[in-house]
Amino acid sequence: MSPQRDPVGSTRRDFLKHAGGGLGSIALAVMLAEESARASSTQATHGVVSPLHHPAKAKRVIQLFMAGGASHLDLYDFKSELVKRHGQPADFGEPVETFQDGLGPWLAPIWPFRPHGECGKPLADIIAPLGKVVDQLCFIHNMVGKTGVHSQATLLQTTGFQRPGFPGMGCWVSYALGSLRDELPTFVVLPDGRGLASNGTKNWDSAFLPTQHQGTVIYPERPTPIVDLFPKSESLHFPARSDKAGLELLKSLNQEHLKSRSDGRLDARIQSYELAAGMQLAAPEALDISGEPKHILAMYGLDDIPSSFPTEINSREETILFSRKCLVARRLLERGVRFVQIWSGNDNGFPRRNWDSHEDVARDHGPLAAGMAHGAAALVQDLRQSGLLEDTIVLWTTEFGRMPSSQGGKGRDHNPFVFTNWLAGGGIKGGISHGLSDEFGYKPADRENGTQVYDIHATILHLLGIDHTKLTVRNNGIDRRLTDVHGHVIKEIL
Repeated sequence: MSPQRDPVGSTRRDFLKHAGGGLGSIALAVMLAEESARASSTQATHGVVSPLHHPAKAKRVIQLFMAGGASHLDLYDFKSELVKRHGQPADFGEPVETFQDGLGPWLAPIWPFRPHGECGKPLADIIAPLGKVVDQLCFIHNMVGKTGVHSQATLLQTTGFQRPGFPGMGCWVSYALGSLRDELPTFVVLPDGRGLASNGTKNWDSAFLPTQHQGTVIYPERPTPIVDLFPKSESLHFPARSDKAGLELLKSLNQEHLKSRSDGRLDARIQSYELAAGMQLAAPEALDISGEPKHILAMYGLDDIPSSFPTEINSREETILFSRKCLVARRLLERGVRFVQIWSGNDNGFPRRNWDSHEDVARDHGPLAAGMAHGAAALVQDLRQSGLLEDTIVLWTTEFGRMPSSQGGKGRDHNPFVFTNWLAGGGIKGGISHGLSDEFGYKPADRENGTQVYDIHATILHLLGIDHTKLTVRNNGIDRRLTDVHGHVIKEIL
């Protein structure tokens, strides 16, 4: 039986086919328009920054991460009770969960504390250089974590989740605000040159966000700071004109290839190639500190760099390593990079080059803390005198703190129950402390209202003009965000 036709000669099947196709096209057009609107509302391009949800106080972020678990008790959070009870059996008055059974006697702060700045904030002598900028710092002493395991605790601080597969905070900022300059990455990572921290590159991976938002790794202290940016063999070098023509041809071919395909990975790959081409010109200049004024190099402790260092960990080497990254971070920020992550400390190894001071706090923390304090103080001073601190947030953090009891006499075990962060710039009140730990520095004084990493992330996004509850991406059927389902803006520190 032949299909029935309508008066103009089409069959019912044809009508349904064409009608369905037309409706599908309309739906697709609407979806694409919505997607385009979302993209334009959540991403800035070509240096035009549009706050997403409210006017922004800040444009940029520097995250200083102390890998291994820096001791709040020996650096920032002075506890006179530990001085009084030093050497006495540690009685917490409750069952205590430890990582390595570090429940020896109470251990007083390793270094004396003295007041600094107009705010009178007590700081340990080992980090005395921070006293120069303490009136710009906001300390949060009631930070609480979820675990004493390095890998999980580090991921929680960097990505907001305890397991791999989620974007780093810098990736979210890059995705939300886009780039301030096409020739440099939006998110740059400056690792410890001796090795990566727990989780390695997972701490700055873009996960389900487009690949171009992952952190770009740079090693400022190495002869080749950025891997594979330039050809390794001299025989592969081409004249500048030929190289430029070849890149333009490649770009044209890539764009033609992209037109016939709808694949975000392909677009991300094309963007990464174009970024790399721009970085060949912009990155070497940004990483070259030799042209900095002498007084700036002296402020960072980079005016007289020895040709070699002792084999054991030492303050001079740590100062140069950390300060160089801080100075490079400032140069990157002023050239349009939006998020810089600086790492101090690598994963477990002996002799220790990290903050995981189970055996000897003085031996391990001492050089690292001295170097960190010198570099961080110079960074805050530098940002302030250049005017960048007004719209740049500096965040100092670590994965957890250390216990008030001793381990092996001179070390401290992990303490995820309370630790310290500090922030500066970009709309943050300076010279204040928010939240208290208890008399021993074991848990928050108000145990029901500790500050979580979600709150830090929410506050930073807020200062960048972003409502943390609205910056979401659908992945595997769930609307994911940096703060998961938690977090509130810490209004008291704004």
